[in-house]
Amino acid sequence: MAAYLVSCLLFLFLFLFSSNSPLLARSTHIQCTPTERRALTLLREGFTDPSGRLTSWSREDCCTWEGVECHNRTGRVTKLDLRNPHHLINGDRAAYERSCLGGKINQSLLLLEYLTYLDLSLNDFQGLEIPRFFGELKSLQYLNLSFASFAGEIPPSLGNLSELEYVDLYADSFSSTGPRELRSQSLEWLTHLSSLKHLNLGFSKLNGVAGQWLQMLNMLPSLVDLRLHWCELQGLPLTLPSINFTSLSVLDLSENSFSSVFPQWLFNLTGLTELYLTWDFFSGSIPADFANLETLRVLDLSDNLNLEGQIPGFFGNLSKLEFLDLSANNFHGDIYEFFSGFSSSPNNKLESLDLSANSLSGELPDSLRSVKHLQHLDLSSNSFWGSIPSSIGSLSELRKLDLSYNMMNGTIPESFGQLSWLVDMNLMANSWNGMLKETHFTNLIKLEHVRLTTDPTRSLAIGVSDGWSPPFKLKTIQIENCMLGPSFPLWLQVQNELTSVILRNVGISDTIPGKWFSQMSTQVTYLVLSQNGIRGELPHQLSYPNLNVIDLSYNNFDGPFPSWSTNATDVLLQENSFSGPIPENIGALMPRLQKLYVSRNHLSGRIPLSMCDIEGLNIISLRNNKLSGQLPNCWHRSLVLWGIDISNNSLTGNIPSSFGFLSSLSVLLLSNNNLVGEIPSSLRNCSGLTSVDLGGNKISGSLPLWAQNLSSLFMLRLGSNLFSGNIPDEFCGLQNVHILNLSGNKISGTIPKCIGNLTALVNGKGSDVFEGLIKVVTRGRDPEYSSIEANLNSIELSGNQLTGEIPDEITNLLALRILNLSHNHLSGAIPKSLASLDALTRLNLSYNNLSGSIPFIPRFNDSSIFEGNPLLCGTPLPTKCPLPI
Repeated sequence: MAAYLVSCLLFLFLFLFSSNSPLLARSTHIQCTPTERRALTLLREGFTDPSGRLTSWSREDCCTWEGVECHNRTGRVTKLDLRNPHHLINGDRAAYERSCLGGKINQSLLLLEYLTYLDLSLNDFQGLEIPRFFGELKSLQYLNLSFASFAGEIPPSLGNLSELEYVDLYADSFSSTGPRELRSQSLEWLTHLSSLKHLNLGFSKLNGVAGQWLQMLNMLPSLVDLRLHWCELQGLPLTLPSINFTSLSVLDLSENSFSSVFPQWLFNLTGLTELYLTWDFFSGSIPADFANLETLRVLDLSDNLNLEGQIPGFFGNLSKLEFLDLSANNFHGDIYEFFSGFSSSPNNKLESLDLSANSLSGELPDSLRSVKHLQHLDLSSNSFWGSIPSSIGSLSELRKLDLSYNMMNGTIPESFGQLSWLVDMNLMANSWNGMLKETHFTNLIKLEHVRLTTDPTRSLAIGVSDGWSPPFKLKTIQIENCMLGPSFPLWLQVQNELTSVILRNVGISDTIPGKWFSQMSTQVTYLVLSQNGIRGELPHQLSYPNLNVIDLSYNNFDGPFPSWSTNATDVLLQENSFSGPIPENIGALMPRLQKLYVSRNHLSGRIPLSMCDIEGLNIISLRNNKLSGQLPNCWHRSLVLWGIDISNNSLTGNIPSSFGFLSSLSVLLLSNNNLVGEIPSSLRNCSGLTSVDLGGNKISGSLPLWAQNLSSLFMLRLGSNLFSGNIPDEFCGLQNVHILNLSGNKISGTIPKCIGNLTALVNGKGSDVFEGLIKVVTRGRDPEYSSIEANLNSIELSGNQLTGEIPDEITNLLALRILNLSHNHLSGAIPKSLASLDALTRLNLSYNNLSGSIPFIPRFNDSSIFEGNPLLCGTPLPTKCPLPI
């Protein structure tokens, strides 16, 4: 019994004092050394820490501090992980910036003699050079300084760290001040890192290392992952005497400037699983030697703009290839051989194939069935034609299919309905025909995204029975130019998880289904029902808190102005029958509004003052309504408004002087109202004005001399007003003007001789950008925009009180298409040099006091051009000129 008790006591003693005993561990916890605690304290004092990430660095034991790890027996600091926990990809910039460490890095870091891991990534050191003393951290195995805004020369002293296995110095940055330039004039320091497995120098400027960089990297036998993305590398060697880095699995040399043929040494890297050679300007065709890379998982040759030729069929020999990306090259020819190559390798493992943005053509072959494990197939932006082969149904694992932007002009087979794993279907921008039946959708139980568009003739119809219940729940739908109507499809009305709806020109002429409209998912962000014949009044009480874009244009909707979403940015309601006032509190109802298009409706009342409160507002288009009252005079400097179109209404009063605060204003269209007074001189502050149309009002005063300061002015239309005085010489400084209309006023004096200096009417260049701006404001389909196109390169001065001769200098305007000087008091002879204006297609000089013989201009043989000038003679007038004496 005594022996038993002794044994128990001995066991208890050994347990309590064993190094594995939790009781002993609690009582003998190893703390960090005072020296290392002091070292870390000094390090923290050098940092800036806006969010207080390092507040824990005040406790006694530094091994418990945030980002610090110690050896569990010695208590020596081995790991320092100060990576910013907030990443900006799909993240919060404000939270990221608050969490950025910055400042200086104290040399006290060298006191951490056993530090093996240092991560300062995703911070913002604002151009700080990588400290040279990092080269003295002899135990370091892991170094990550990526996305941290370091700059300057990469210190060669890093070559002293013989234990390094992982180095990431990726020099891009999320800093609001932009990336800093990290560079290296030599990579010789790398040759000493024999243990290095992972190296990322992306965005570092290595253009100074000449052609020696590859030989130096080839001396790293342990290298597994090498990434030199966008390093300005040049001079890629085509051969190497020997290959030492045969352990390489990942190689990224993308977006450099090699401009060479493919190097043969690549094919000795038989361990590669991922290869990225995007945008490297390789030339020639892809060598067949790729078939030797049997372990290759990812091949990305996208964006090699000079890589051209046909795609060979040898890819089928790469039986272990899982991801193949040859997008954005210049491959051409038929696709048949490519897929035939896979037919000879029935056990291929290809999961993702991207051949988009090439010049491939032909019909998609039945041999498509040979890549039976495909999950992602992208053949977009090529020139394929014909129908989708019925063998598409064999791709039973397909998740994503993109055939958009081709020339497909055939049918979609019923076997399409066998793709039970399909989630994303993009067939837009082709010329499909035929009919989609219920069998096309039978097993598409996972379908969430549908994009299907064809040409405007609606040659493709979706013909399903009224009672058909679809097997899918869609998240997004985009159908354009296909026939869905005339009734609003019942199968669509049961889709209650939609976040984006685009049904443009689909032949629906039904009344809007109020129940579907009211019960649509509150998550919807995009609603487009334009270019149909949908009629009826929309539900009044709707709330779509996430709706950004509302496009109901070109329908027959009526009722009051719809204002359903406080998140709306784009509201397009033009060409309907909406009536009543614009809500007085629209600024509160739609505070995020950027574009408002309500032209060609029946809106009445005043323009609300609260519109001035919408600081993000870019475009107001209210043309052709029944709006009245004065324009609001509350516009202020913080607004970014650049397009205003309120033409063809019943507005009264003056043009607001506060328009002059809109420094961003580019297009101002206020024609055909009842505006009075003078043009406010404050508009001179809108130096970016490109198009001004104030025609058809009662605006008076002199023509504005300050218009010469509007160097970008493309169109100035002041016709049918009450302007008086002379045409100032300053107008000759409008170097970009393509449309000048001063007709129907009380302007007197002579036509300035300097009119021949209007540069844009001399060369006719530079109108596209300005036309585009007007098109955005008027949506391009408005008849008024058509009249702008028709009047390009024109001068109209008719219906005034101009005197004197037609200046010869007007014939300098070689791009002039339209010249109307009718109904004035011009005298003298018609310049014979008018015949030299080959671009001139419309001319009107009628009802003046012109005299003498009419110059011979064969294309102007209509007498109405010259009538009303009693002293004119010659063809095409009946009055013959007297014979010379």
